[in-house]
Amino acid sequence: MDIPLIAGTIATVVFAVSNLPMLRKALRTRDVSSYSLPSMIMINAANAVYSLYVFTLPFGPIWGLHTFYVVSCAIMLALCLRQRGATVAVVPDRRRARRLVRAGRASDA
Repeated sequence: MDIPLIAGTIATVVFAVSNLPMLRKALRTRDVSSYSLPSMIMINAANAVYSLYVFTLPFGPIWGLHTFYVVSCAIMLALCLRQRGATVAVVPDRRRARRLVRAGRASDA
């Protein structure tokens, strides 16, 4: 029985399971407004660099844990970018609507 391998496997499962509620909620609601886009970008960049190290290690629990983090952080970044893009696209429409209301042409909005 290899104690470090068992400990690594248990830790991998616990870490992954502890992140599932956050990921599930983000996927269900698509609301990631509380997450910082620069932070998400930095996390994904760090994961990419750290992958260079992790995948040189012998196959083991760390591969599973790191792969889970890479995939979940990439999903969160994609959701952040999607939400920020949708917000940017909506803002000009709101400004146009306000101008039309002030001009008395609210029906054009």
